[in-house]
Amino acid sequence: MLVASANPDDYTNRGRIITPLKDRFGSQIRTHYPLEIETEIKVVRQESRPASIGAVQVRTPKFMEEIIATISHLARANSQVNQRSGVSVRLTTSNQELLCANAVRRALHAGETDVAPRVSDLDALAASTAGKIEIDAVEDGREGQIFQQLVRGAVLQVFKQHSDLENLRAVAEEFSEGVVVQTGEDIVSTDYVALLEKMPALRISVNWLTNGDESPAANR
Repeated sequence: MLVASANPDDYTNRGRIITPLKDRFGSQIRTHYPLEIETEIKVVRQESRPASIGAVQVRTPKFMEEIIATISHLARANSQVNQRSGVSVRLTTSNQELLCANAVRRALHAGETDVAPRVSDLDALAASTAGKIEIDAVEDGREGQIFQQLVRGAVLQVFKQHSDLENLRAVAEEFSEGVVVQTGEDIVSTDYVALLEKMPALRISVNWLTNGDESPAANR
């Protein structure tokens, strides 16, 4: 076993051994990242700081954890992301913590004490993601587009894994009949619960996603 330590001020923060240390060893050590989403989620649960603060209790749904982990997995396979710098599990951990922090901010603003991260909270991850990966893009502003592609791809992948297409067809029919829904981080959780009372088909799909948890935070 070969153990290396480095001054945090000189560390790359991306999970790679810095060049001076590799020179001293006279060899290169290859490491790998978690190959399965579940493994990455376990690491993040172990390493991330507790999300709940004071009276605000944060519950992170499993599917949101999967989205966060999938963003990192997609980044590791993206040709526009510098793979030599790598996409460490630190990215997943940082994104998880920032996602929960944004949920806490939203809860404090709305006067809620029970909150869960939403898909609309994912926009807050732009800053933490930009600080943990390097984009090989020539055009200015391309970094933001690549981040949005990663987020949309992760949401779509997790959505396909958890969705019952038969129930979604009924949801689409309700919208085609003129149902209008307001979404966003400024919508309180109780408004979403009231919406589910009016849309039985949507309620079935949400319960499937939350494993039957019908609390306002889970059904946001």
